Amino acid sequence: MLCCLCNTVIFILIIMFFPSSQVTLEKVLGITTAGNSGLTCDPCSGTVAYPAGCVVVLLNPAKNTQQHLINSSRKSISTLSFSSDGRFLVTGESGRLAAVCVWDVSEGSLVSQLQEHKYGVSCVAFSPNGKYIVSVGSQHDMSVNLWAWKKSALMAVNKVSSKVTAVSFSEDGSYFVTAGNRHVRFWYLEPSRRVCPVPLMGRSGLLGELQNNFFCDVACGRGLRSDSTFCVTASGLLCEFNSRRVLDRWVHLQTGSARSLAVTEDLIFCGCASGTVRVFGASDLRFIGSLPRPHHLGVQVHLFSRMPDARYPDSVAVTFDPVNRWLSCVYNDHSLYVWDTRDLRKVGKVLSALYHSSCVWDLQSDGSSDSFVSCSSDSTVRLWSSDGVHGGNLLSNVSLDLHHIFYMEHSTAALLDVEGTAISGSEKAEGSSADSRSGIRTICISPDGTHLASGDRKGTLRIHDLTCMKELVKAEVHDSEILCLEYSKPLSGVNLLATASRDRLIHVLDAEEDYGLLQTLDDHSSSITSVRFAGQTAGDGTLRIISCGADKSVYIRTAHRTVRGAEFKRTHHVVRKATPNDMDVDPTCKYAAVGCQDRSIRVINISSGKQKRSFSGSQTEDGSLLKVQIDPSGLFVASSCSDKNINLIDFQTGESLATVFGHSENITALRFSSDCRRLLSSSADSCIFVWQLAPELTISMRERLSAIRRRDRASSVRNNPFSTSSLPGPSYRIQALSETAEHEERAEEAQSPVSGASMGYGSGGSSPDHRHHSKTSHTRGD
Repeated sequence: MLCCLCNTVIFILIIMFFPSSQVTLEKVLGITTAGNSGLTCDPCSGTVAYPAGCVVVLLNPAKNTQQHLINSSRKSISTLSFSSDGRFLVTGESGRLAAVCVWDVSEGSLVSQLQEHKYGVSCVAFSPNGKYIVSVGSQHDMSVNLWAWKKSALMAVNKVSSKVTAVSFSEDGSYFVTAGNRHVRFWYLEPSRRVCPVPLMGRSGLLGELQNNFFCDVACGRGLRSDSTFCVTASGLLCEFNSRRVLDRWVHLQTGSARSLAVTEDLIFCGCASGTVRVFGASDLRFIGSLPRPHHLGVQVHLFSRMPDARYPDSVAVTFDPVNRWLSCVYNDHSLYVWDTRDLRKVGKVLSALYHSSCVWDLQSDGSSDSFVSCSSDSTVRLWSSDGVHGGNLLSNVSLDLHHIFYMEHSTAALLDVEGTAISGSEKAEGSSADSRSGIRTICISPDGTHLASGDRKGTLRIHDLTCMKELVKAEVHDSEILCLEYSKPLSGVNLLATASRDRLIHVLDAEEDYGLLQTLDDHSSSITSVRFAGQTAGDGTLRIISCGADKSVYIRTAHRTVRGAEFKRTHHVVRKATPNDMDVDPTCKYAAVGCQDRSIRVINISSGKQKRSFSGSQTEDGSLLKVQIDPSGLFVASSCSDKNINLIDFQTGESLATVFGHSENITALRFSSDCRRLLSSSADSCIFVWQLAPELTISMRERLSAIRRRDRASSVRNNPFSTSSLPGPSYRIQALSETAEHEERAEEAQSPVSGASMGYGSGGSSPDHRHHSKTSHTRGD
């Protein structure tokens, strides 16, 4: 006890003096690049940069390592570009009052923030000498701004009349070119002694018979072709403008559409539909060849093979590394490939990664130290490794982070991000939800790690065998989307699965009987936001189901033994003024942490139904609490709010230990890894963030977790009412409520409220007297 207290004091001192180092971003599994303005390469080091929500990922393809720049405004990054020396990176935001930010790459710090755009930034670029930055607003902003960024001065400004998607500086920096819908315009940098900002002078390119085309991307020539400007059109044309702004010549790319291009002194790479990248000579637009296609849609990660009738994702962004002569490509299924193009006759793959293409709804740890499972609106369930897969054949693997993909639909349409990478139409509103499509809404892994349960937005339940990756069960169990799945605890003596849905029903299924229906619970009058089992470690040997819903109610039901196995009867009904959005049960199964809409986390005693304490789950006064998750030891609770923050809180004292951010949309799931080293978060922005916890946090959690497991092993036989060795009678009834409450109150009063590793929790008591009948209590709170 003295050792635990000393560790607690040391831990609190570390928190006080080093609060920002408790949670750090380790890895990002996701990409939100929507076009060529969202992908760039450092011309000096070969580092590839792309946005992932509010984070800029700096990828070293040779080592497959990441560094991160996090935008503190919580607005998503829409565009980015390196300076010619690679020292600085400029980014543009989406949404209202969007800023243009300049970052020092080596220090990872923000050095300048330029605010003039009102409705989002579409594309940005540095001048070749690094003195100026040009930023172009979205189609709702329409402004073209030229900045002397080191002085934070707006030098020149003008407006455009159509949507612009790309900008490129000439090699000598005397002009830049913008391209968009029926738009190619040359803007000239002319010295002026007038008070800034001055009108930016621009002249339209002479488009001739191609005037009705959408010019998706633009790049000024290099070297001997520095007086030329190259564009690609959505209809699949590669065009060249001469020094007089005249459309001199064009060639057909022999593809359905084109989206992006990258220009070197001698080559032009064009990103096209169906995974095609065409290569042309810069001097004469002579066709040289095509790069290999990426994986086909519906591929398995370890079976990289070509299929004659397969469908491939479109290439939406390309960028060239002049140091290694590598070409990085992003496709519209949110995959990233780095190709070795030193020898175009034998193009090799340097690196590839495949991420979710739509909202990631749920995360689950599979029990191992570095693996976890995710589900998404792209109708897939994916098995990941947070450490990456070491070894193996890189050429045959689609992604080193992926173990396996379960495809829940035969159609491949959901695998493509058509809306996010669209080149025409209105842009996605800031903060809007990612999805109206069907997909997998929630997942849960059985305690023994053999079964994976998933529920979709149509009410269909699927069970997969994780040993052979085969589907065992597919059943329509609900009339609406399944919002939560939960397996019973391993010490309960039964193997049950609870499914909760928007249709207000909870189904309890018997996993030992091919997931047959055991009981339906219909207490709630609105959609159910969370359901949890509380097993046999609470000290009274009782199995319970706790659920909360949009009807502002928390129901606690207790199991009775019957001939069929178990039947749950309501014992407590807790009503609050604030709607509970999520809930989790601590590892002792004595307390439930309920995250409410008023940003409070209310801790409820499961046995008595009484509120033990309440504390704030957010450090701001805006929004509502969305998710809560208790770590495996019960020391800490993680919460997420609609302000897009993630908070780490001491579960005993309610003290905030750390606040981090990075997602650009609402956070949909939080999970601690089973080894207590990481915190995982997912969001509607399609990204999964892997956060590393400080070593002192991990040590504290592991110490307490070891103590809990020793106690559980000692009491597993004594407190198992469903085992064959206890209570052989035909029915099992719980003790009277008054006796249960008195037992819990006496146990709590006997313990001192010591925070830290011990958390002040008792080790449980003997099994209660089962002679009394049960009755329901109703509690109304604040």
